[in-house]
Amino acid sequence: MTLRETEIDSVDMIVLPPVRDLGDGFSVRRALPSAHRRMVGPFIFFDEMGPVTLNAGHGLDVRPHPHIGLATVTYLLEGEILHRDSLGSVQAIRPGEVNWMTAGRGIVHSERSAPDVRAAGGPLHGLQTWVALPLQHEETAPQFFHHGADAIPQADADGVTVRVVAGTCEGMTSPVRTFSDMLYADVALADGGRYRVTAEHIERAVYVIFGAVDVEGQQGGFAAGELVILKPGAEIVLRARGATRLMLVGGEPLGEPRNIFWNFVSSSKERIEQAKADWKEGRFARVPDDAEFIPLPE
Repeated sequence: MTLRETEIDSVDMIVLPPVRDLGDGFSVRRALPSAHRRMVGPFIFFDEMGPVTLNAGHGLDVRPHPHIGLATVTYLLEGEILHRDSLGSVQAIRPGEVNWMTAGRGIVHSERSAPDVRAAGGPLHGLQTWVALPLQHEETAPQFFHHGADAIPQADADGVTVRVVAGTCEGMTSPVRTFSDMLYADVALADGGRYRVTAEHIERAVYVIFGAVDVEGQQGGFAAGELVILKPGAEIVLRARGATRLMLVGGEPLGEPRNIFWNFVSSSKERIEQAKADWKEGRFARVPDDAEFIPLPE
């Protein structure tokens, strides 16, 4: 994990996420947490999956694994993933849709390619983020919600499309139930399209999925695969160089620091130790009809 230097006044830092190869040409960029910045607002984890074109007969196979103290948010740009969890939820997610899974006191889920999708192969590209839960909700009951693409608010103007995946942005509010103030939006810009990132939220970052942007009034810009963390209160106007897609993330920071180990997030180190023991001893609920699982890392 490295930083890129910049002289743009409104930027706190630019994080260059490392690329991890998971096999079959499938790679992941992990922008959060990093050695330089652990969280942006309530977001404690940010992965870009792919893009990759899977050969026929190959698919995604993330075996059942546990979470506590967070909510996972899955948002795809291409392809399809089948979510299954210990509540009995079975839900395919496709581009533009949102899967929000509240882990709370504990949930187990898997993410795989459905048999027909695996047989055909095809593209897969998306974002997986984790939102740390506020102290009073860390041990809430686990829940799972799916929202179709048509339910996600969208605004189009002057070569810019904004979709509010979760939280609030541009006067729009996502139907996704959240536990704290947050910003999570998908912004697509045509060549030359301009977008102002306002100071509506305390902490904000821009992640460039593809394309590039210049900063109006200043020398420099941002490229694909960069997480650009803005200074509190600063506003910035971006202009696209070619077709560009980016994500806005952020919100109000939590009042207490969070500990993270593997898939567990908590304000309490003791709670994480308990979750580790519970997973190792098989005390979490299981995903129905799936005997596989990912062992606790040593």
